[in-house]
Amino acid sequence: MDVKRDILWRVYLSFILIVLVCILIIGKAFYIQQVQGKYWRSLSDSLHQRIIEIPAARGTIYSEDGQMLSTNIPQFDIYIDFRVSPLHEKSGLLFRTHIDSLSLSLAALFKDKSAEKYKEELTNAYEASVGNYELRKKISYREYLQLVKFPLFKLGRYKSGMIAEEKNIRLNPYENIGYRTIGLARDENKVGLEKSYDTVLNGRNGRQLVRAIAGGVTVPVQEGEFEIAPEIGKDIVSTIDVFIQEVTEKALMNMMVKNEAQTGVAIVMEVKTGKIKAIANLGKVGEGKYTEDLNYAITPTEPGSTFKLVTLLSALEDGKVNLNSRVNLEGGVWKVSGQTVYDSEKHGKFDASILEAFEESSNVGMAKIAMMHYSNNVNEYFKHLTKLRLDSTSGLDLVGERQPRLVKPGSRLWGPTTLPWMAFGYNIEITPLQTLNLYNTIANNGIMMRPYLVNSIQEEGRIIKSISPKVYNAQLCKPTTIRDLRIALEGVCINGTGKTLFKNSLYKVAGKTGTALVANGNKGYGEGIYQSSFAGYFPADNPQYTVVVIIKNKPHAASFYGASVAGPVFKEIADRLYSTYIQNKLDIAPVFSVKDSSLFNYSISKISLQTIAKQLSIPYQDSSLASTNWIQLEGKGKNLKAATQVISDTTMPNMTGMKLQDALWLCEKKGLLVKCVGKGKVVKQSIAQGEVIIKGQQIQIDLN
Repeated sequence: MDVKRDILWRVYLSFILIVLVCILIIGKAFYIQQVQGKYWRSLSDSLHQRIIEIPAARGTIYSEDGQMLSTNIPQFDIYIDFRVSPLHEKSGLLFRTHIDSLSLSLAALFKDKSAEKYKEELTNAYEASVGNYELRKKISYREYLQLVKFPLFKLGRYKSGMIAEEKNIRLNPYENIGYRTIGLARDENKVGLEKSYDTVLNGRNGRQLVRAIAGGVTVPVQEGEFEIAPEIGKDIVSTIDVFIQEVTEKALMNMMVKNEAQTGVAIVMEVKTGKIKAIANLGKVGEGKYTEDLNYAITPTEPGSTFKLVTLLSALEDGKVNLNSRVNLEGGVWKVSGQTVYDSEKHGKFDASILEAFEESSNVGMAKIAMMHYSNNVNEYFKHLTKLRLDSTSGLDLVGERQPRLVKPGSRLWGPTTLPWMAFGYNIEITPLQTLNLYNTIANNGIMMRPYLVNSIQEEGRIIKSISPKVYNAQLCKPTTIRDLRIALEGVCINGTGKTLFKNSLYKVAGKTGTALVANGNKGYGEGIYQSSFAGYFPADNPQYTVVVIIKNKPHAASFYGASVAGPVFKEIADRLYSTYIQNKLDIAPVFSVKDSSLFNYSISKISLQTIAKQLSIPYQDSSLASTNWIQLEGKGKNLKAATQVISDTTMPNMTGMKLQDALWLCEKKGLLVKCVGKGKVVKQSIAQGEVIIKGQQIQIDLN
């Protein structure tokens, strides 16, 4: 009995202890869940939830005519969380119902795999319950809009498991055009306006609470809810004109490829305001390949003969000479301080006027002027460089402009030949932009403007800061000096080094050619590398635009003179701008109403002609092709002949004789901006037949 009682006592004790332990466990669980539950749940959330920074959308850079030059576009990375419970309910009925149609839709959209391959891969990931399956990365917004309407995905994230991570990328819709000026914000190495106006374009980043899921992917805890909402950056409207930029870059590119040049820059400025309408910078990156690798527009270089304008300006302003003063050109060869000055082209002239010396771009003539009038007072010459802002930066609102390099009297580099060589553009380095502003000041009757690239800063379409033209110097020099300089610059294009280039020009040009032997880095001047330049403005009698073109040629290039390399680029730009923007405004003669003649040349759509001829019983001979849409109807009285009129997508057709309705339809279809003068049929068009056209170009149509 004692043994049995002893055993039972031990069993009861063990049972009581087990019950007590169970009660303690249950009590502890209750305490943790009910009393400490909030704390432990918050601790769990802290391991899976965090606040992340939401980048603010960057502002857009616009051209002056409203085109986007640099903007944000959304991109999406698409994942699928196959662990969401709705996909596995009822033995995966939802997934199996939609997998075939979803695979077909994905194959049709992305065209990278067959529907069967998509189905196989998605099924494998589903059966393995992959929590972060990467479906597709970097899809566009257009593709995303289609994707969310696909079978299964249209049910939403919590039923389909589809997760879209949105990212903004910076895009230049015009690709590399004007890249060094506009810039891109894809990395920390920003350039151009993107860097100069970085703080304006940048918005304020937001903060959002997100939950981490498998694979490091995060999703918002509450969709659309932010701790701090991101603020989009402000927009800037530049002075760049897309059409002028395209024309400038194309003209420069054509010459660079043709002459196998190393680097090139072309800049267009609006005379009255100082607005930069286009900057093209090209550097050679391969055989026949060029890109905007550096901003040569704001990089100092020896200007060559375009700098002779400074020497002439100084001498005229100081009353040292006039255009009729005489100078001995020594046949183009002159020794000074043991060195020899050569004229680039052999002309054999001796006694000449200052005007003739400038027109012929005589190095000897300019060197003699400098030595004769400034060798004993060099500072008098240098005061003009300061007044012309050639010893400081131009003030352009673009980060990265480098200081010019001037060898000044008293420095260790100053010598007896420094001044005469400086007189024709050596021993000094200035930026192409400074050369441009110098010539623009002459075009603007002595008023020096600050060059600038941004018109305004906007916020949601509202202008919050407007940037107006700024005058640096209201009267750079005497009116008589400006008059003589303009005569000299026009003379270059009529009688001097530019006469062949502008011989048959429809408008007057004022400018100066330049040819400079430049050093090849540390290798010196022995490799025969010439820099060709042309700076000028047009129309000379009412200047609208100033242009500078500077091209650094390959060693020992067959063609290297400014008139034959840089000059044609200037002329191509000027011709396009004159016919597009200037001719219509300045040179359009009044259009008088005249009665229609029975002798006519008439353009019309083939369908319209057939309808009219049928209704009015008008006979005509049709020799046009069956597939043609436009025909040229010619004749007198009842003798009518219809022939095919070829309408190209890239060149301007002949619209003479067209009704205004047809001409408008044809021009607007090609993306042209149309201005009409008069009534009736087309008798004149500002863009000639066969000329290459660009979308956004302006055309004037004169009617009879």
